[in-house]
Amino acid sequence: MKKISALLLLPALALTSAAALAAPEGTLSVHILNQQTGVPSPDVAVTLEKQQQGQWTTLAEGKTDQNGRIKSLYPQDKDMEPGVYRVTFKTGDYFSQQKLKTFFPEIPVLYTVSSTNEKLHIPLLLSQYGYSTYRGN
Repeated sequence: MKKISALLLLPALALTSAAALAAPEGTLSVHILNQQTGVPSPDVAVTLEKQQQGQWTTLAEGKTDQNGRIKSLYPQDKDMEPGVYRVTFKTGDYFSQQKLKTFFPEIPVLYTVSSTNEKLHIPLLLSQYGYSTYRGN
């Protein structure tokens, strides 16, 4: 068996370490369940932003799938660094498509990331005139 020089392995290890730092798939997921109907809420637009120097910077946008989920909202080519973030659910458009009124045209959820690339899930329980959310897993 041939011995491999440690110097030859260093570049490969550096690449592996750098790749491991990027946000893995599913670092941030969201889910919307309509409490009035008991079924998921598909095609709801969702925006992800990060607070930087007192302003909001858009990081990603998406729409919930048929199960009311976005399995991976955070961009996988970047690290999700500690800080304050905001996920905004565009619920007015969702209810309008169903020809229903709602009191909440948008639902912003602000949250704090305390460690790099921690796995987070933000569920939204929704109705026309109320909502609740919590830190899921």
